[in-house]
Amino acid sequence: MTYRSLAWIAAISLLLMGSFVMAEEKPVIYTVNYPLQYFAQRIAGEQADVTLPVPAGIDPAFWQPDAGTVIAFQQADLVLLNGAGYAKWVSRVSLPRRKLVDTSAGYRDRYLQAEEAVTHSHGREGGHSHSGVAFTTWLDFTLAVEQARAIAAALSRLRPAAKDVFERNFSVLEQDLLALDSQVREIVAVDPDNSLLASHPVYQYFKRRYGLNLTSVMWEPDVAPEAAQWSELRQLLKLHPSNWMVWEGNPNPESVTGLRGLGVDSLVFDPCGNRPVDGDFLSVMQQNVQNLKRAF
Repeated sequence: MTYRSLAWIAAISLLLMGSFVMAEEKPVIYTVNYPLQYFAQRIAGEQADVTLPVPAGIDPAFWQPDAGTVIAFQQADLVLLNGAGYAKWVSRVSLPRRKLVDTSAGYRDRYLQAEEAVTHSHGREGGHSHSGVAFTTWLDFTLAVEQARAIAAALSRLRPAAKDVFERNFSVLEQDLLALDSQVREIVAVDPDNSLLASHPVYQYFKRRYGLNLTSVMWEPDVAPEAAQWSELRQLLKLHPSNWMVWEGNPNPESVTGLRGLGVDSLVFDPCGNRPVDGDFLSVMQQNVQNLKRAF
């Protein structure tokens, strides 16, 4: 065999090896919030790398990525969107359409409008408004199942050889989410007329799915309410008497004390839009369910 033949064989072997390595590389998936990251990780398992680039302690709904992070989204194999107006920065940058997966597109006709249009601030996220379409879709756990189903389908298109793995993992995740759905329905059924307050207008889908008698104010867990907010709450309690306030996070002690003076106790139902300090999406929601029992 000539030297030239050996060189050709070596070159072809290197190309084949390179193709094999590229074929085995895990796809990179970027998400706009933690629920989608959690669903994708549960479904993909070891078959993909799933990233949520939003820093800890920031609400992903109102976060703004820098130029480098936008480039990382553009280079990902899949970008999982929540839809329903979530992460409005997506509409202001150029992302490859073929890579985008709007996980709530299948139930767009069931979107709800936000209850409030008051502009306020969430610390580092700056001022924003809760007007337009309500976006915490996953708090209706049946809609969360549909979002997870869309992720499983997208992963199967991206990596058909692992379709069976994705379908099995989705099935287990679906069971977990529907178990949460069943538990909440059982809790609310004990007293469906029970009047609740919510500290923030983020529970629209939760309210609709589980038939909650719930009205929202515009308070922040880590900020003590101003005198005008207390006055507005007293007026609201005349129209909507309630013994419980549902919070997104652990409320300020001053808020808790003031509410107790009005006969209102506090409980946390964390939407879990970003990564929790402890546990994961499922454990946070399981704790939410236990917290909700206190009001019923």
